[in-house]
This record gives sequence, structure tokens and C-alpha cells, in this order.
Amino acid sequence: MDWQPLILTFQLAFVTTLLLFIIAIPISHWLCFTKSKAKPFIETIISMPLVLPPTVLGFYFLIAFSPGNAFGSWLDSTFGLTLVFSFSGLVLASMIYSLPFMVHPILSGLSNLPDSLSNASYLMGHGKWRTLSKVLLPNIRTSLLSGIILSFAHTIGEFGVVLMIGGNIPGKTKVASIAIYDEVESMNYAAANRYSLILFVIAFIILLSVYVLNRKTKNSGLL
Repeated sequence: MDWQPLILTFQLAFVTTLLLFIIAIPISHWLCFTKSKAKPFIETIISMPLVLPPTVLGFYFLIAFSPGNAFGSWLDSTFGLTLVFSFSGLVLASMIYSLPFMVHPILSGLSNLPDSLSNASYLMGHGKWRTLSKVLLPNIRTSLLSGIILSFAHTIGEFGVVLMIGGNIPGKTKVASIAIYDEVESMNYAAANRYSLILFVIAFIILLSVYVLNRKTKNSGLL
């Protein structure tokens, strides 16, 4: 059995989840407290991956990042960055595709916190970011963990997006979901079953962790 697709899958999931965690916190904070009229538009853009077929997103990523496109050509000539059929492209596409799975739990956690927490912090002279890091985030640890778990699991299960933007390059863009597709195409069902079973077990454990975590949260009264 070739373990490289599984290793690459977990590398992609880890990097994507880490970067999403970093950018989702300020995004969620802004969405929670902003009065901007652009908020519904931003929320819609973030949530689009939940309803769009992955191949639609993958197709537009492929067009946008292609060296034959003005934007892709600019990235290549300015930064020497080629996103099509590369691991970097997989990471960027996966971040956009999994963004709602990180933002929504964090936003929900922040929205459920009482205003008195923020107000008390401001009265003590703390700024917005200190209030966020020292007061708000410690009180939504469960929401943060849910976002991390769901984003990691969602990235592991990607197929359409990674196929469109990354293709099928062994050791570079061939993740487990692509390997399963290849084995089925080759009628090598035993190998496809091994990959599928591993992903199935991992996904089950991850989702079970989320439900157990949520149950403990409800019983303890924490967010």
C-alpha cells in the first residue's frame, strides 16, 4: 500500500487548519461586532462553499490561478508563485473551501457570549485585541476546538476542489481521495477499500469527538 497519499492528505489538512485558525479569528470577531452594511455580503461569500458543488469552486480556482490568466500570470511573474497543480494551490483552495467550517463555530461562540464580558474588559482599559485574546477566546474554547476539528475533517474529505486545482501528481498533489478514485478507475477495489476504510475510521472518530465535546459543553454550561 502506498502511504504517500494519506501522508499528503494529513499534511494538507494540518496546514490548512492552522492557517484557517489564524485568519478565522479576526474574521469572526469582525462579523460578530460589526455594524457594516457589507456584513451580509461577507457572510454570504464565506458560506458559499456550503452550497456550491466543489467542482464549481475548483473550476474557478483553476481558471483564476492558471498562468494563462492575467491573475495567475501576475502571481508567477511577480512572486514566482504557481498555484495550479501545486501543494500551495491545494492549501489555498482548501482554505477557501473549508473557511465556513472554521468561521461558523467561532462566530457562534462569540455571539453567545454576554456583552458584559467585553464591556468589563473595556472598562479596565483593555483594547479590542487584548479583550479578544485574553477574555473572549478563553471563554469559547469549545467553539475553537469544534472549528479546528471540523475544518481538519472537511479538508481530509475533499475531492472535487483538489482534483480540479491540484490534478493527480504523485507525492505532490495526489491526496487520499484522489488515490481512491484512481484505484476504482483501475478496478483495484482492494486498494480503494484500504484507503476508504482508513478515512472512514478517522472521519468517524473526528465526528464522534465533536458530538461528545458538544454534549459535555451542554452539560457543563460552557460555550
